[in-house]
Amino acid sequence: MKIYSRVALWALAFLATTVALPAQSASWLEMNFGLISPRYDSWLPACDNPLVLGKINFKFWAKEVRFWDPRLRIAGFGQVQEIAYRPWGEGAIPRRFCQVRTLMNDGTETVTNYSIIEDQGFAGATWGVEWCVQGYDRNLAYSPHCKMALP
Repeated sequence: MKIYSRVALWALAFLATTVALPAQSASWLEMNFGLISPRYDSWLPACDNPLVLGKINFKFWAKEVRFWDPRLRIAGFGQVQEIAYRPWGEGAIPRRFCQVRTLMNDGTETVTNYSIIEDQGFAGATWGVEWCVQGYDRNLAYSPHCKMALP
């Protein structure tokens, strides 16, 4: 019995000491795992890449079916224009900002602003796309008029 009480006393003393120590910031190794700064390849697909436009088309369809108007679709894309590439300099995550004319299946024509972002796809393993179709930003995520989807 005596040995158990000593072990419990030591464990309690260790726990009290550990809890009483101040929190420490990340070590040099933890902060610089990318060796001084994050490594970016700066490889991003072009604005008119069919995979990029297909991803926008699919995600718009999925959002509309789930939340808003299940009949609404993007019928096609027209003129594509690159707005900016890496507008915030070399230290920021590489992004390509684009705009495309968008034809909806209800006959209206609008503009879609989008950005292609390095390491923002599934599990950070590939590029990702953030997009906003003007006139269909119903939750005002990129308000006003999808302006916040541009640099």
